[in-house]
Amino acid sequence: MADLIIDGSDKVLGRVGSQVAKQLLNGKSVVLLNAEKISISGDRKVLFEKYKQLLELKDKANPEHSPYWSRRPDLFVKRSIRGMLPYKKPKGKAAYKLLKVYIGTPEEFKSADVSKVESKSPKELYQNAMTVSELMEDLGYKNHLNR
Repeated sequence: MADLIIDGSDKVLGRVGSQVAKQLLNGKSVVLLNAEKISISGDRKVLFEKYKQLLELKDKANPEHSPYWSRRPDLFVKRSIRGMLPYKKPKGKAAYKLLKVYIGTPEEFKSADVSKVESKSPKELYQNAMTVSELMEDLGYKNHLNR
C-alpha cells in the first residue's frame, strides 16, 4: 500500500508535482488520483502551442530516440513529475518507481484515507487555467472510457 494518497482535483500541476516529487525523494510511495482534473495555469492558446511543439519534437537522425510525451492525462502528469526529479541519477529513478498516477479513483482507493495538498484553487490564483484532460483532448486524446 502507498505511504501517501493524494487527490489532484482542482490543484495546479506545478504545485502538486513539486510536493509529490519532494515526498518521492524522501522515500515515500505516492499515489496520485484524478490526474485528469489537475489544472495547468496559462492561456489556452499558448498552452496548446507549447505542448504541441513538445509532442512534435523529433531527432532528425533517429526519430525513435526523441523525447516522448503521452497524450493520456495520467501519463502526461507522471512525465511532468519526472521532470522535477533527478531522473538520470539512481536516486531519481528509484524515486520515480514509487509514483503511481491514475485517471479517476480506482475501486481499491475509494475507501482509503486520501490527503489533499494544501493550496488555493486555480481559479483563485490565476485568471486563465485549463485542466489536463481539456489540454489532452485539444491535442488529440480520445477518452475511450467515456464513449
